[in-house]
Amino acid sequence: MKAKDLRNMTEDTILDSLKEEKAALAKMKFSHNVAGTENPMTLRAKRKDIARMKTILNEKKNSK
Repeated sequence: MKAKDLRNMTEDTILDSLKEEKAALAKMKFSHNVAGTENPMTLRAKRKDIARMKTILNEKKNSK
């Protein structure tokens, strides 16, 4: 998800998608440790998406 899209979303929506992304990352980590994944770069991309969401949330909170 791009930062531009996240900035247009509300804080509640971002928090919901953040929870979903964290759960998906945990599932991906588990499956990667058990059987391995075809493309381990997806883990990195997922972590970056989570960091991007947290950054946008902090920007929104600090701008109030």
